[in-house]
Amino acid sequence: MPDTMRGVYTNLTDIRRSVFREVAKICYSMDPASGKTDEDIDREFDELPFKILPGDVATYRESVFLERAIISERIRLAMGLPLSSMDKPSRVSEGFSEAETTDQVYYQPPLINVIKFACNACKDNVYEVSDACQGCLAHPCREICPKQAISFRNKKAFIDQDVCVKCGMCAKTCPYHAIHHHERPCAAACGMNAIGSDEHGRADIDYEKCVSCGQCLINCPFGAIADKSQIGQVIWAILSGQEVIAAVAPAFVGQFGGKGNVGKLREAFKLLGFSGVEEVALGADLCTIQEANDFLDEVPDKLPFMGTSCCPAWSVMAKREFPEQAECISMALTPMTLTARMIRTQHPNAKIVFVGPCAAKKLEAMRKSVRSEVDFVLTFEEMAGMMDAKEIDYLSLEDDNKSDFDVASADGRNFAIAGGVANAVANAIKRRYPDREVNVVNAEGLDECRKMMKEAVKGKYPGYLLEGMACPGGCVAGAGTLVAINKSTAAVKRYAKRSPRANATENAYRMLVPMLEKGFTKEDADLEVKESMEATKGTTEE
Repeated sequence: MPDTMRGVYTNLTDIRRSVFREVAKICYSMDPASGKTDEDIDREFDELPFKILPGDVATYRESVFLERAIISERIRLAMGLPLSSMDKPSRVSEGFSEAETTDQVYYQPPLINVIKFACNACKDNVYEVSDACQGCLAHPCREICPKQAISFRNKKAFIDQDVCVKCGMCAKTCPYHAIHHHERPCAAACGMNAIGSDEHGRADIDYEKCVSCGQCLINCPFGAIADKSQIGQVIWAILSGQEVIAAVAPAFVGQFGGKGNVGKLREAFKLLGFSGVEEVALGADLCTIQEANDFLDEVPDKLPFMGTSCCPAWSVMAKREFPEQAECISMALTPMTLTARMIRTQHPNAKIVFVGPCAAKKLEAMRKSVRSEVDFVLTFEEMAGMMDAKEIDYLSLEDDNKSDFDVASADGRNFAIAGGVANAVANAIKRRYPDREVNVVNAEGLDECRKMMKEAVKGKYPGYLLEGMACPGGCVAGAGTLVAINKSTAAVKRYAKRSPRANATENAYRMLVPMLEKGFTKEDADLEVKESMEATKGTTEE
């Protein structure tokens, strides 16, 4: 299902960003020098729904009380806290003090949450006759129905839902297109078929299937689905005086305005309190070299094909649903992890914050093998909330007069767009072996990724490099992005062309790869898959 709302500033966009902004404001105000007590902070959080939605008249729903209740749950999730229990009284700030004082508090699953009383209980996979029905003489819908589920009442077609098998033949046959197929938007967007309905018809996530790609939360037009954030934890690390370094994903270009002025970006992060900024496209170059080496060593002699590793949602889906081909998914570390390891070689005690477009990166960072490298994960939208809280006008900032991130190659920067990963690996192989034929195929969206894997298992792609991206369009279409996908894609391509290095093989840092690998084995990969599956499971309380 295409994401039609990205890049359009809607009421829902305003609510999300208002929550991130106001939560960040309170967290920044918790500087020890402010003299605020825990009671003061709790009161501010408890009053926040009234600040975001003042007055006694509903703006978006039938009741201002319902609106504030939903805002309250979004505030809790933005603070990294679980949803409130609905069977007892609770405050917005309940559990906040524990999150604040625990240095290494991390997400408690589930990461993706349905705010039940915000859900519209949309009809899902239901065929219904609209007012466009003309009651025509031919009655083709009735004649073609294999279960005789269609009759005529008051000269209009009527579908018996107890008999209908959802085949859709009636909708295809109706000459007036009067039969509509209702799909729950979040379920239609979910490539894992992980969203069903609870006993009240509201959306319900099967966490045994969910890979936290986040497509449901950006396709729900009622804002009933949200993921947890670490805005507070990042700000508290900054306020405590720790060295906090941001690692920004290749899709950052254009997300905060402008056309990729990284001098302004570094200045903005400095004003937020970060000690430094590094480009994750450097880690993409390292990942490219690893995957190129793996492909040359193993395909086709040891493996029939190889899938890329950088998208955690695709990687987990492939290993989970095709366990016999799990070895065919590259064990190369992702750009996020490789960049963090590179940073730690010079800043061993720093807190490293991955800033990117992806909800699934939050899931990846929960793995034990990654937690030692990446401390926190924020999306671009969450980072924009922090900028708003500090009243930073990105476009008005002065350039810091330093050179752009020069170390990353054009191919590394293009990891953010669909096809970019496979292209980078193929280019790296061709640089070493110009006569080597590298066949690649890529898929966007988990449904298409699944189809690609099925075809590969059947032998359609012998010796191929497979690139999977959970988000249609690539990382630029991640759940945490701010701008329209086509604009972001164009911005990334323009920025990539500015690199003085075309390919990862030209990158001076490529010699760091052996040092950064740390003996990553198949057992490590198996453990990561197991941890990923465990991390998505929720509790009944949440």
